[in-house]
Amino acid sequence: MKKLVISAFILIVFCLTTSAQNEGHFGIKAGLNYNANGDYFNAIEENVQNPDRNLGYHIGVFGKIGDDIYIRPELVYTATKSDYDSNEFSMKKIDIPLLLGVKIIGPVSVFAGPSFQYIIDGEFGDIEVENIENDFSVGLNFGVALNFNKIGIDLRYERGFSDNEATFIGNNISNTAVNRIDTRPDQLILSLSIAL
Repeated sequence: MKKLVISAFILIVFCLTTSAQNEGHFGIKAGLNYNANGDYFNAIEENVQNPDRNLGYHIGVFGKIGDDIYIRPELVYTATKSDYDSNEFSMKKIDIPLLLGVKIIGPVSVFAGPSFQYIIDGEFGDIEVENIENDFSVGLNFGVALNFNKIGIDLRYERGFSDNEATFIGNNISNTAVNRIDTRPDQLILSLSIAL
């Protein structure tokens, strides 16, 4: 998995470099995420809690090669939150979507592709989550975009494919029960992009 993410990163750098020379461009992007991770299993109470969605944010860079049919690699820093009955789970990660898009009509296009993710940090309330099963995981992005010259707006859905759990000891120091959270993202992402 590490080799796959490193290869994706090298591809993005290559695309950003060549897009400046070919029919394409690169730019910056930022926006909001409406996220919920998976279920939280509370071993102390022996129950499962479903998450409530919460807002997060992202900021990054992108490259785009092509016009009617295009490739759009991105490198994005993402911060997400999910609310549970007992606390809030926050996660910070690097996302590397590799998207293939098709212009439908006028400024409207649709796109889809894999998203490689590297989890940097996770916290559940005051507890820092140190044991995440896989730092690297894979998901899927698909959505619709509107592009007006150098300004773009896109709305996409992202869902994690790889099973990935964070485990931690209960928040009672005397209790050694292991709690688990499914860290796979399930989110809507709204982005504004500007070509440079």
